[in-house]
Amino acid sequence: MIARSQLASPEAVRAEPDIYLPSGATVTDVKRLTPWEKYFKFKMDDERDLHYMPGQFMKVSLPGVGECPISITSSPTRNSGDRLEMVVRAVGSMTNALHALRPGDRVGLRGPFGTSFPVTGKMRHKDLLIICGGLGHVPLKSVIEYVLDERHHYGQITILIGNRSPNNRLFIEQILEWKQRDDITCMETVDVADPNWGGNVGPITTLLPRVRLFSPDTVCIICGPPVMYKYVLRGLESLKLDKSNVYMSLERRMRCGVGKCGHCQINNVYGCQQGPVFTYKDILEMGEAI
Repeated sequence: MIARSQLASPEAVRAEPDIYLPSGATVTDVKRLTPWEKYFKFKMDDERDLHYMPGQFMKVSLPGVGECPISITSSPTRNSGDRLEMVVRAVGSMTNALHALRPGDRVGLRGPFGTSFPVTGKMRHKDLLIICGGLGHVPLKSVIEYVLDERHHYGQITILIGNRSPNNRLFIEQILEWKQRDDITCMETVDVADPNWGGNVGPITTLLPRVRLFSPDTVCIICGPPVMYKYVLRGLESLKLDKSNVYMSLERRMRCGVGKCGHCQINNVYGCQQGPVFTYKDILEMGEAI
């Protein structure tokens, strides 16, 4: 457990927060989703409204261990401002330390950082195609919950979800709920099936021929592993979407969150400040982005 004295006090951050200074937060819930990912809910000490939007990320820190960027998976429509939901995959010392946390343990949080998906702008009154690959489902869950809670502001909604195997699936209960709704279309696939899997087998691009778009102005949102982007973008060519209406997240490049470390730099662009959400048109002009 992290000592309270190691983190910023509520009084110190009740005013405009310092982007370099973590605010104290308490773990209020932990759930294992897969053998590799855990779900966390945090409560901020200062109970301030974070005003985050789908697609943004936070920096999570453990004194004496380190700090890492984690996407926000909760929708601002479903959480009071002092509560955040995140999903962490154990891939190194910092994320393994996060996996050891229990309710009541303490962390540092700073942010939110980065750009967001235009749920209140360009996506409004448009048909939506949302493509989630693997851990890319985490930030896109925030998008999906947001547009479902504000359903009257959007047109046709189609959700595609792909994973390596059934054991990699995230948010299974929510997916079942989405499939049962009659006002959206939700399809899943896995690369490799097990004996209990009765759904589609194959990469997520095998679902694209089943997508029926009724508007050339459809907005597409994509998030997933780097290898997925190349093939999904190629598959989208047959749908003839405007490249300025295709959004994707390059969150995998994030590190410091404030444009200082240079880890996310792509030519003259700092992904953590001008991203992580970019349009396909923007990325084509950047080069070396995907």
